[in-house]
Amino acid sequence: MQDADAHADTSYDPAAIEPRWQSAWADADLFRACRDGRDKYYVLEMFPYPSGNLHIGHVRNYSMGDVVARYKASCGFNVLHPIGWDAFGLPAENAAMASGGHPKDWTYGNIDRMRAQFRSLGLSFDWSREFATCDPEYYGQQQALFLDMLEAGLAYRKSATVNWDPIDMTVLANEQVIDGKGWRSGAPVERRELVQWFFAISEMAGELLDALDGLDHWPDKVRLMQANWIGRSRGLQMTFPKADGVTAAGAFGAAFGKGAHASWPEGVDGIEVYTTRPDTLRGASFVAVAPEHPLARALAGDDLDLAAFAADVRRGGTTEAALETAEKRGYDTGLTVANPLGGTLPVWVANFVLLEYGTGAIFGCPAHDQRDLDFARKYDLPVIDTFVAVDSDARVGAEAFVPPKTEIVDYIDNPAGVTRATGNEGIEATIDWAEARGLGRGKVQYRLRDWGLSRQRYWGCPIPVVHCDACGVVPERKENLPVRLPDDVEFDTPGNPLDRHPTWRDVPCPKCGAAARRETDTMDTFVDSSWYFARFTAPRADSPTVTDDAAYWMNVDQYIGGVEHAILHLLYSRFFARAMHRTGHLPAAAREPFDALFTQGMVTHAIYKTVRDRDGRDQFHYPAEVEVRDGVHVLKDDGRPVTVVPSAKMSKSKNNVVDPQAIVAQYGADTARWFVLSDSPPERDVEWTAAGAEGAHRHLARVWRIAADVARADRPANDHDVALDRATARAVAEVTEGLDGFGFNKAVAKLYEFTNAINKSDAGADARRHAMRVLAQLMAPMTPHLAEEIWHRLGGEGFVMRAPWPKADPTLLVDDTVTLPIQINGKRRSEVTVAADADRAVVEAQVLRDAAVLRALDGGAPRKLIVVPGRIVNVVV
Repeated sequence: MQDADAHADTSYDPAAIEPRWQSAWADADLFRACRDGRDKYYVLEMFPYPSGNLHIGHVRNYSMGDVVARYKASCGFNVLHPIGWDAFGLPAENAAMASGGHPKDWTYGNIDRMRAQFRSLGLSFDWSREFATCDPEYYGQQQALFLDMLEAGLAYRKSATVNWDPIDMTVLANEQVIDGKGWRSGAPVERRELVQWFFAISEMAGELLDALDGLDHWPDKVRLMQANWIGRSRGLQMTFPKADGVTAAGAFGAAFGKGAHASWPEGVDGIEVYTTRPDTLRGASFVAVAPEHPLARALAGDDLDLAAFAADVRRGGTTEAALETAEKRGYDTGLTVANPLGGTLPVWVANFVLLEYGTGAIFGCPAHDQRDLDFARKYDLPVIDTFVAVDSDARVGAEAFVPPKTEIVDYIDNPAGVTRATGNEGIEATIDWAEARGLGRGKVQYRLRDWGLSRQRYWGCPIPVVHCDACGVVPERKENLPVRLPDDVEFDTPGNPLDRHPTWRDVPCPKCGAAARRETDTMDTFVDSSWYFARFTAPRADSPTVTDDAAYWMNVDQYIGGVEHAILHLLYSRFFARAMHRTGHLPAAAREPFDALFTQGMVTHAIYKTVRDRDGRDQFHYPAEVEVRDGVHVLKDDGRPVTVVPSAKMSKSKNNVVDPQAIVAQYGADTARWFVLSDSPPERDVEWTAAGAEGAHRHLARVWRIAADVARADRPANDHDVALDRATARAVAEVTEGLDGFGFNKAVAKLYEFTNAINKSDAGADARRHAMRVLAQLMAPMTPHLAEEIWHRLGGEGFVMRAPWPKADPTLLVDDTVTLPIQINGKRRSEVTVAADADRAVVEAQVLRDAAVLRALDGGAPRKLIVVPGRIVNVVV
């Protein structure tokens, strides 16, 4: 370790302090994690995408993890705090298309820049475990996992309807379809049926749902979001038999004005429907199937209008949300089915029915489902009330009556014979009624669908299979892994470059040796981030994990990240942990990989904008371009006033981002860390302001000056020592409580109080030095560089992080004194410390000796002196 005293200075200079201690930590290899006999603690922040630059939100997220890691290390735990890069994905490929470069160069260049930025923050990462998901050593082990999951039946291939961008010639995730168009190309997205690879996550739906109850240290909102996404429901599966008659076909919609009297395809006896609301069966007025339903496909072969309708629908959105808000459109097939309760129902093809949900067919009850009602009103179908609210006899008008499950409703001629019941009771009674008559069976179903992982992109993990005309789909041999991405690709033509790379694509079949083709789809990047936490336990192993390392380090004790990942990333990771257990890569205890989860708030900043003269559009300005003159925000260069939008989410498009490197250069990393930890509860948003950063810096400079004063002072022990020892014990207890409960802002508030107590204390030199060393220890998780400097200057041994976390003497936490504020004419002017059991006369006598009171009295006597025991003293002059 370098001698900090050689750099002693009266001013706080983070530019000198911080690099010195970062170098000392690196030289000592302080943060390397190795298995030993101690209890472990694994803290992990969701790893970053290498976009090229950190933003202040990164500082907040990773500072929180660093506080936990440093604190737990001081408490004696063997801490694992790794870092890596979620490095595959479309942005790198798009950057290559735009610049003519290569995604690998773009990605690794960004990693180099961001690594340096992370290091400047003094984060306690174990850099020896660093990897990027685009490293062949990582994705090769991911390919090995895929082969094991394929063998276990957890990965498979099937035909599925996807979002297809006809310009970029790739599948798009639902989130990449904006207003029915590809987010990058702007082309209308088509619904296309392709053969895709899937993970069988739905097989574990019940287990994934039930296990949420055991995640006691997860936010309730996250567990609820996952439960809703998995979507357990119990309903009735039943078949509507085909009827002999047909409707007078003709209600086809504006674009499809004629139809034919259709006939049922050979071998089709009816339409199977799954419904979660069988209690509305009496109100059924139609049956509808998805455009991709086998019945619709069969009919479209002989009905050009139906084929045209289905093709038109496929050009629309595919998400539930998109279909919910889109215009309801249908095509009357002319077929009818028998309603088990009597009569017949027309069969329609409808754009709001998805093949992936239930059976791809529904019965419509317009009175009690708004979507069905909109459809029925458009096509003049019957609206039949099934039940009404107990306190109203109103019938359905423009809005469907959808009773909450807790509301008691009256059933009108309900098939189950129930006249009044809660929603769930009515559903269960109807299922029992249907089962007793052989009309259907009760069935538990989940909203969760299998995970489609195929992407027609280059910059992703290759799927390690080969397609052989003779052998079919053949897994690659594990000894041939990794299947590396070729470097010699070009992006001047839309589509997947792997399709156009014959020397990579065309290979011998691993099974028979005949000419075959590699799978050219790559994996969804969610796969890369669904098991990285396990890889960190043995990042250089020639297998996905190592049994002993996984058993020691797993589970992640504290996981930290944004709530925007509450559903997919966390759900996929929970699935992957179970799959890795089933395939022998994780112990049973790691099937739930994250013991505790914390979702932090965002860092926000005001938006500064002016209006451009030439087109009247908003022009956004960076915070560094704006200053305040005479209370008005103006542009520095020309003085034009700017409009301020307060506390908005940081966005590059709005130029309201704050560059952490500029903050570090101006104030130091400890200031940035202190501010983002102190200004708001960590689960809430915090607004970054220049004034707040300056205030944080002033406080740290004040701590520096107090430490320098404590180091120089040479006072003998005296009666004030005990009071300072008590303040020290309280600070230890309260800061520890704050850190244990993720109350970082509360811990910081206590540290402000403790700093003031040290500064005001007249205790002896030894007591003040002890208190100051304890302050350094308590601040070390938040401001590690400043803490190390103070610790060293005041005689602390070794690194402050390796010093045992201080413990509060319980005897000092029992107050035998009390500090009472003194108000003079209604304003607080001083305070007095007295024995907790002091009588009124003793308190009054001590108050009258207080310097502030004496100045106010100016030799006179008080008009009133009121003592409120244990709370306050009021002096009226």
